Amino acid sequence: MWIGAHASAPSLVEEGGRRFTLTDWIAESPDTRLGRGVRERFGARLPFLLKILAAETPLSLQVHPSLEQARAGHAREDALGIDLSARHRNYRDTNHKPEILCALGRFDALCGFRPVAHTLRLLESLAVASLAPVVDELRRRPGAAGLEAAFSLLMTLPPERAAVLVGEVAEACRRESARGAEDSAQLEWAVVLAKLHPADVGVVASLLLNHVRLEAGEALFLRSGSLHSYLGGTGIELMASSDNVLRGGLTTKHVDVDELLAVVDFSDRAVQPVPVRPLGAHETQFVTEAVDFRLSIIALEAGQQHRPSRQGPELLLCSSGVARATTASGAATELRRGESVFVGADDEDYVLSGAATLFRATAGVGAA
Repeated sequence: MWIGAHASAPSLVEEGGRRFTLTDWIAESPDTRLGRGVRERFGARLPFLLKILAAETPLSLQVHPSLEQARAGHAREDALGIDLSARHRNYRDTNHKPEILCALGRFDALCGFRPVAHTLRLLESLAVASLAPVVDELRRRPGAAGLEAAFSLLMTLPPERAAVLVGEVAEACRRESARGAEDSAQLEWAVVLAKLHPADVGVVASLLLNHVRLEAGEALFLRSGSLHSYLGGTGIELMASSDNVLRGGLTTKHVDVDELLAVVDFSDRAVQPVPVRPLGAHETQFVTEAVDFRLSIIALEAGQQHRPSRQGPELLLCSSGVARATTASGAATELRRGESVFVGADDEDYVLSGAATLFRATAGVGAA
């Protein structure tokens, strides 16, 4: 479910019995609905996009471009005459796409390249002879250079060799996970991926990435260039308003390995849940480097109230219970589970009440 003003699927706004797209609603008066600071920083558009993501099965192995890469890629594909709706279009807009995902329950993901020493231990434990060239690259040049060489080697294997390698690695993962080896959870996911995509070398590439398991209320932040795959679970996603995705595998959608390799960040680092900070007694904000957005959780029990500190345009999404937003003039809006509301920068301050949990999306900078 998309909640926002991206041109490809804008939300609808209801007012006075009429319906507008949120894109058109903002365009009528961008300075007042976005606030001058956001308007000057991001232009006449809502800079963030809120989503509810439910991954019943693993999503594709993918990466999102930086702002510079998105602008260059979009211009290049425009010059080639590739229609925006074409299946093989990579860059559907000119924006980057950093994102944060907050789990609503247990959520598994692959995110970024793990430290090479850890990956070497895992690959060596599998004892798959065909992995020797990959292991050799990582031993010879530990760090980003070795990862780029090893990953590129995997992603450019001829299809027949890739299919054989996936089968061998999947069997080794099955064996090692059954004996309770280190990284058993990740090995089990590799087996699942191999069942879904038995000839896709992305199964093997997944073993180079950090496996992250979030519990409810924990969040994961993805920078531009971070290779990832959401494996399973339901969460709230907030990102820069973009639909630019470069896919490398584990999907039936368009895959462009060359463009993926040009965009991926090959830094190796461990991944931890996003730190938080309190915003009053009932609101907790996730702290990231993103300039386009901020995400926070508001948790209220019956009889409690919360007055958010206004930061320009907002999206409020109720994830459980029933909340009531009441303005200074007494106008009230009720939000039930799954319902959302847009709050313009020029709208009155409001107070939240009720027994509910809400996610609140605001701009990261420029909201003053």
